[in-house]
Amino acid sequence: MAAVSANRLELLQIADAVAREKSIDRGIVIAAMEDAIAKAARARYGSETDVHAEIHPKTGQLQLARHMLVVEQVENASNQISLKDAQKANPGAQIGDTIADTLPPLEYGRIAAQSAKQVIVQKVREAERDRQYQEFKDRIGEIVNGVVKRVEYGSVIVDLGRGEAIIRRDEMLPREVFRNGDRVRSYVFDVRRETRGPQIFLSRTHPQFMAKLFAQEVPEIYDGIVEIKAVARDPGSRAKIGVISRDSSVDPVGACVGMRGSRVQAVVNELQGEKIDIIPWSPDIATFVVNALAPAEVAKVVIDEDRERIEVVVPDTQLSLAIGRRGQNVRLASQLTGWDIDILTEQEESERRQADFENSTRVFMEALNVDEVVGQLLASEGFGSVEDLALVDPRELTSIEGFDEETAAELQSRAREYLEQLEGELEAKRKELGVDDALKTVPGVTSKMLVKFGENDIKSVEDLAGCATDDLVGWTERKDGESVKHPGILDSNEVSREDAEAMIMQARVVAGWITEADLAKPSEEAPASEDHPA
Repeated sequence: MAAVSANRLELLQIADAVAREKSIDRGIVIAAMEDAIAKAARARYGSETDVHAEIHPKTGQLQLARHMLVVEQVENASNQISLKDAQKANPGAQIGDTIADTLPPLEYGRIAAQSAKQVIVQKVREAERDRQYQEFKDRIGEIVNGVVKRVEYGSVIVDLGRGEAIIRRDEMLPREVFRNGDRVRSYVFDVRRETRGPQIFLSRTHPQFMAKLFAQEVPEIYDGIVEIKAVARDPGSRAKIGVISRDSSVDPVGACVGMRGSRVQAVVNELQGEKIDIIPWSPDIATFVVNALAPAEVAKVVIDEDRERIEVVVPDTQLSLAIGRRGQNVRLASQLTGWDIDILTEQEESERRQADFENSTRVFMEALNVDEVVGQLLASEGFGSVEDLALVDPRELTSIEGFDEETAAELQSRAREYLEQLEGELEAKRKELGVDDALKTVPGVTSKMLVKFGENDIKSVEDLAGCATDDLVGWTERKDGESVKHPGILDSNEVSREDAEAMIMQARVVAGWITEADLAKPSEEAPASEDHPA
């Protein structure tokens, strides 16, 4: 009897030890043991037998039982029992009930014990992986400390105490070398469930890693008085962060820099000497861009809100400083603000303005059959095209010095004639290219676009419906650290990305691929996703 008691206690002691070591629930270990013992018993009684094992969590008492299904006609004697036989043991038994038949204790052989061990190890491993996933999935966006366990193919495996994580080569700072036993701080940016267990991915190059480091060093950020609104990094080299204060008495830049630069220096040291520009964030995009391009001085900015582009004019001496080494300064400012930034010197801007003026003058002279003085007058008054002139209120023309009502009416009449002639030429060209009339019915499509479509083999509504936005307006990709622009079918000055997308969706409606109701759904849902950055 003493031997049996010792075995019972031993079962519970093993369960406790495994649960402690693997940081999983004791109940999971006991359930794994029950499954393992039941599997071993099935090997003895036959695989079709529905054997269940139960270990009492306090006493360690093991009970084996065979579950039998009550049926009218027995087809499989190993897991079915007739109603007549079932009612002998339990008078209240009904068809469809399950009856537990207690089995005597078993002596397990070496093979059965080995099989049971494998089941327990597998179950415990699964429970451990699940515990690890549940623990770390809620820690995405946190900084963790770990010890380098090993380095494999340039990636670093980090021991976090309760699990292993990986820092891939491209998530490490350039020229950064780790050895076994080194302590490392990094940012948890992804946790995935995979067949080999949860994969925890760490990063030291992620922009939010820097934001979290500042939150650890700057109490005002931790307390929510100072907020980091944007971060742009060139890992290991240079970074810019945009900060704003919710309390007018707290200087956000000063709080992040700290006494004699102590706070920012702590972050710089962690990031292997990465230079950090701390910039006051502003809701006014022009002000923010000017701040972001510091230390360069800016003379003026021109904003194109439709295409989220901003043109920055700098003094000739400031051009190289504004662009930065290998374009780093303007690239980081662009990432920080989310706008495309074009930088021109004052001389370049002046030359371009002069070229635009001369070009507009020439267009007016040719289209309206007027002399140079009239062409220059119209260009200097801000008319950029013949369309502008044709559609403007005549009073705006008569307000120009030297223009009376008769002159204004004549100019507008000539402008309309020219546009009609141009439209006729484009229409003839469209027909010559074999572009379907139906394509004209798609909202947003102009005659000029129809000719461009025809030249690029888009000749029907279905052809346009099958296009991607990139096909129409082009796309930009990064190659060797530089942005390479791939042009689209349409000139990007002619149509914005949003307009091109709307045009394609309208073509799909005309083609019958989708309905107007389908088109309305995303816009109704859009406000809910505005808080999430792309």
